[in-house]
Amino acid sequence: MSSCRTEYVSSSPEDTEDFGRRLAPRLEPGSVIALSGGLGAGKTCLVKGIARALGVDENITSPTYTIINEYLLKGCSLYHIDAYRLNGDEDFASTGAGGCFSAGGITIIEWSDRIPGSIPVDAIHIEIEISGPQSRIFRLRGLSL
Repeated sequence: MSSCRTEYVSSSPEDTEDFGRRLAPRLEPGSVIALSGGLGAGKTCLVKGIARALGVDENITSPTYTIINEYLLKGCSLYHIDAYRLNGDEDFASTGAGGCFSAGGITIIEWSDRIPGSIPVDAIHIEIEISGPQSRIFRLRGLSL
């Protein structure tokens, strides 16, 4: 992955899901996306768009209490991790979720800023800024569009 920085502006949840659908074809087994942004920033909405584009027909919800949701794709899995309830890297390690990184699937982590030492160095980072009631600014590092 390159170290390019890219910005995308969304004006609605539908735009955010569309952005996820545009990102999905650029992902491959082993890809890790580290999402950061406040409550209501659109992290799960973005994951929904990515998952739909990858062929997931299930209802996508944030795994806040289960920590990890796994969705089967053609040829690999999509791991959706939520680190919101974790207290750092040691807590993350105790869940065993780090094994997702080497399982050959695509991994997306919400609240990745809570576990900075656990994120692979080649991860795609997406910071989400709430810029209005429905608008968001997505700042990507590690992937250019």
